[in-house]
Amino acid sequence: MGDYFKNTPNEKGYFGEYGGSFIPPELQKEMDRITDAYYAISKSHQFIEELRSIRKHFQGRPTPVYFAKRLSNELGGRIYLKREDLNHTGAHKLNHCMGEALLAKYMGKKKLIAETGAGQHGVALATAAAYFGLECEIHMGEVDIAKEHPNVVRMKILGATVVSVTHGLKTLKEAVDSAFEAYLKDPVNSIYCIGSVVGPHPFPMMVRDFQRVVGIEAREQFLEMTGELPDNVVACVGGGSNAMGMFTAFLDDADCKLYGVEPAGRSTKIGDHAATITYGKPGIIHGFKCYLLQDEKGEPLPVYSIASGLDYPGVGPEHSMLHDLKKVNYTSVTDSECVDAFFDLSRKEGIIPALESSHAVAYAMKLAKDNPRQSILVNLSGRGDKDIDFIVENYGIRK
Repeated sequence: MGDYFKNTPNEKGYFGEYGGSFIPPELQKEMDRITDAYYAISKSHQFIEELRSIRKHFQGRPTPVYFAKRLSNELGGRIYLKREDLNHTGAHKLNHCMGEALLAKYMGKKKLIAETGAGQHGVALATAAAYFGLECEIHMGEVDIAKEHPNVVRMKILGATVVSVTHGLKTLKEAVDSAFEAYLKDPVNSIYCIGSVVGPHPFPMMVRDFQRVVGIEAREQFLEMTGELPDNVVACVGGGSNAMGMFTAFLDDADCKLYGVEPAGRSTKIGDHAATITYGKPGIIHGFKCYLLQDEKGEPLPVYSIASGLDYPGVGPEHSMLHDLKKVNYTSVTDSECVDAFFDLSRKEGIIPALESSHAVAYAMKLAKDNPRQSILVNLSGRGDKDIDFIVENYGIRK
């Protein structure tokens, strides 16, 4: 497995035929500087020591693995949750945001710029900026600002400037476009901290590396708890950072099936889902090559998900490669299945999951019913505080 991380991606940032860097020459120079700085800093024991200290004393890592006893007893199967909802700020996003902000500090940057969908990446980056004393600017679609109001307030309290994006569908893709434009205005003093395993090289590699802590911890914890590895590992996939962080620890385990769960939304019609690998084909978006939901001209199609963090027409290049290699099974879950899982986990286990994570929980529940003798490890990537107003307004409180 050590060789995999040394050789994947290659020097040009390709995971097989996916990834790379399709950006203007002036921006490429800045990306090359970021790549050089990352390779230098990631081999430095001071950087590793500081990041480990942050994870332990500030983030509260390691997060636990929890056996969902009541849910398992009801469905069959043995469902375990990697509790990333207990990571500081309530999701896995802080794992890479603290790493990216530490890199920015090392490079002498003054400002962090990013996009956010569900707001978890925005909150995490605003937290990292406050920790390191850096400026922070978060671009967020107008639709998501209304939908994820609690996270918008959190970002502002933490000192970030929130930029409302009002063009196109006013969701995640447009927020990425807007953040890229802002970054292009001053790439010397600012750094664009991409919120997932997407974008031009080196970001898919860097974000994956910072998220690997999830899988490393979970593998060790699961072995200690059960004496064996899980039969199945499940994570939701939008851009794919939480899934990549989890999957990397199990890629060599032939007996361990990996499932990436995409949002099937309201229907299979264009604009009603964001199931990129399920329905897309290779294309280029935001400076990298991946599976993409696209029209005949190669332009990204409109996408939708009940979970703001999953409604992206592309997906991480490493996920694209792993799909082609059949190392990971990519599947999908509908809005209604997601909402059912949201309420089931809340009522049965006292854990309110993020709508993104609820997609993974929903698929794990299906697996548990179909495989009553197997164990299932779910990456519970975030908590649902941000989603409760939206759920109550649109679905009520179930009896």
